[in-house]
Amino acid sequence: MTETQGDAVPDGAAVYREVLSRPYLRVLSLSALLGVPIALACFFFVSLQHWLQHEVWAALPAALGYEEAPWWWPLPALCLAGLILAPVLTRMPGHGGHLPVDGLGGTPVGPRALPGVVLAALATLPLGVVLGPEAPLMAVGSALALLAVRRMRGADDPRTTGVVATAGSTAAISTILGGPLVSALLVVEAAGLGGARLAALLMPCLIASATGALVFTGFGTWTGLKTGGLALPAVPPAANPDVGDFLWGLPIAALIACVLTLGRHMGRSTARWTGRGNAMTRTVLCALAVGVCLSAYALLTGRSPRDAALSGQETLAELAAHPTGWSVAVLFALVVCKGLAWAVSLGGLRGGPIFPALLLGAAGSLACAGLPGLGTAPALACGICAAATAVMGLPLCGAVLTALLLGADAYDQMPLIVGASVVAHLTTLLMNRRGTATP
Repeated sequence: MTETQGDAVPDGAAVYREVLSRPYLRVLSLSALLGVPIALACFFFVSLQHWLQHEVWAALPAALGYEEAPWWWPLPALCLAGLILAPVLTRMPGHGGHLPVDGLGGTPVGPRALPGVVLAALATLPLGVVLGPEAPLMAVGSALALLAVRRMRGADDPRTTGVVATAGSTAAISTILGGPLVSALLVVEAAGLGGARLAALLMPCLIASATGALVFTGFGTWTGLKTGGLALPAVPPAANPDVGDFLWGLPIAALIACVLTLGRHMGRSTARWTGRGNAMTRTVLCALAVGVCLSAYALLTGRSPRDAALSGQETLAELAAHPTGWSVAVLFALVVCKGLAWAVSLGGLRGGPIFPALLLGAAGSLACAGLPGLGTAPALACGICAAATAVMGLPLCGAVLTALLLGADAYDQMPLIVGASVVAHLTTLLMNRRGTATP
C-alpha cells in the first residue's frame, strides 16, 4: 500500500524504516526505562490503597468493638467519599480523571491533572466506592510518561507523545492485569490497527509493560506488602465442559452482558444528571446512593457490607474459592445491590469499571450453577468472561483475561470461554445499536 494525497497511509517499508530510525529507537529505549519508575509508583499506589482499605473496613470497626463493619458503615464512609471527591471534580485540573462509564479510553492524563486523579482515587476508593484502581493507575502511567518525554528531542511531535503516553498507561495497568499480555492485547483490539503500523505502536507498550511487571512483582516479593493482584488463588475443580454447560452457559453469558450493559446505560444517565445541576451536591448524593445500596445488601443478607463495597477483588477470590458458601439468595442480592452501586459510581464517581464487573459476572453465573447440567467451574468461567468482554468491549482481551484468572483450570474451559466471549460481545453490540458503542 502506498501513500496517496489526502490519505496518507504508510506502506510496510515506510513503517519499518521509521521503526529503525533513531527517534523511534529513542522512544523504545525510553519505554523500557519508563517501566521501572511507573511500576514503583503503581506499587506504592496500590499498596497504600490496600492499607487504607484495611484500616477503614477492618481495623477501625475492630477498634470500635465490631467484629466486622456493621450494616450502616457504608453510609458515613460514602458520604465522606463524596465530600472529598466533589471539590476535586469541580476545582482541580483534570476533574479527577476520566468518567468510568467511558471505559479505559480517552485522552491520556497529563502531569498537571495527576494530583487530582491520585487524590480522588486514594481518598475515595478505600471508603467503599464500587470501582477499581485500573483507571487511576493508567493515569499515573501516562502522566509519568508524558513528564519524562518533555525533555526528549521531538517531544512536540504528537505521534511521539501519543506512543509514549500509551506505553506508560499499558505499563501501569499490566501490573494488576497479570503482566504484559493482557495490556498488549488491549492495545491491539482497542487501536483497531493492523500490520506494520500495529507493530510500531505495540513494541514500546510491550517493553514498558514487561519491565514494569517485572519490577512490580519483584518489589512486592521483597517488601512483603500486599497489592491485591487479579489472579484467583483457588477456583472450583474443572472438567471438560459438556453439552449442558454450553446450553446453559451461553445464555447466561448473554444475560450477564445484558445486565452490565444496562448498568452502563444507567451510568450514562447518572453522568448526564450530575452534569446538569450543582456538581458538588449531586456528587455527594451519588456517593450517598452507593452507600444506601451497600447497606441494603447487608440488611437483606445479614452479611458484611464489605462484600458489595470496594472493587470486589477480595470478594471475587473468596467467591471462587468457596462458591458453595454463598446461597442463591445472597448471590442475587449481591448482583442487584452491587450492580446498582456500580452503575451510579460509573456516572458520578471516579475509578475503573472492570474489577466490580468481574465480581458481578461471577456472582450472577454462580447463582445459576445449580441448574441441571451446569457445572460450577463452567459457570464461573462463563460469568467472568462475559463480564470482562461486556465491560471492555474487547472479546479477545476478555477471553485472555479470563484464562489468566482461572490459571491451569482454564485449559479445559477454553471452548466455553471463547463461546461466552463471542456471545457477550454480540449481545453488547446489539444492545448498543441505537446508542454509543462501548469504548
